[in-house]
Amino acid sequence: MSARKSERIMNLTICLLMARRFLPRESIREAVEGYHGLSDAAFERTFERDKEELRAMGVPIETGSDSVLFPDEVGYRIRRADFELPPLEFSAGETVALGLASTVWDQARVADDMVRAVAKLRAAGVEPDADRAAHLAPSLAAHEAAFELLWQATNSRTRVRFTYKGVERVVEPWFLANRRGAWYLLAFDTTRSDRRLYKVARVEGEATVVGEAQAYAVPEIDLEAAFAALEARPADLWAVVAIADGRAPDLRRRAEPIDGVAPAGRSLFRLPYSEERDPVGELAAHGADVLVLEPAALRAAVARHLRGVVGLEAS
Repeated sequence: MSARKSERIMNLTICLLMARRFLPRESIREAVEGYHGLSDAAFERTFERDKEELRAMGVPIETGSDSVLFPDEVGYRIRRADFELPPLEFSAGETVALGLASTVWDQARVADDMVRAVAKLRAAGVEPDADRAAHLAPSLAAHEAAFELLWQATNSRTRVRFTYKGVERVVEPWFLANRRGAWYLLAFDTTRSDRRLYKVARVEGEATVVGEAQAYAVPEIDLEAAFAALEARPADLWAVVAIADGRAPDLRRRAEPIDGVAPAGRSLFRLPYSEERDPVGELAAHGADVLVLEPAALRAAVARHLRGVVGLEAS
């Protein structure tokens, strides 16, 4: 969302929130600076889109009229009681979990959303405590070239065009999910008229948006069932990894401890994986906490991935 659009929508929210009565369109048009200078048709289109975006964000815009003489004259407002959050109370364990959640994201654009969420919690009197359980925190990275655009398109419900396995696809992004270090996009493929699951790292070339935001509705869907196919794929390969003591608990739960000489401060594990669901992204996301020892090809792939990440960060 552009800065100008964000400012306009924020001003519209404040305008409707501060209103003591239902505001007609013309009053809103005069009060919100972002609507100044628009033609009648442009204002109508822009105002309708802005209302839909606010409602999609969960902002309760109420429609009605205060006029006894002209009851058909529609106005708009936001009731403060419906808009404001109720008092927030969390147990000690929940507060720790919220603190951990705030440390998970290390991709800059997504981290902005997390920072804002934590700021809101602190404003409500909740101080997320990440330090108390820092050793349990997972690490989610999002360095795939197409990730940021797909993330924004998923949030704004905008169609996307990209090439996947040599075939051009136009999809309606529904959900992005991380499964064992790899990002997957669940989307409706408009060219095949069917739901599809795409591994984001395998999107070829540059992804581009198609059309405008709020172009489709996301259906009710069982996400666990949708991603169950990934879990069902058998592990037919094994990696030997050295995990730093007290780190990467998610890997430790799936891996098998093995005997051998490990680097100081580390333990050896045998980790199952499949060729279809390669673990490169997951292993690289743990950084120096996890060293891949075998096989050599996987070790080299993780090293290449990390070098690519360093290059992205440097740029």
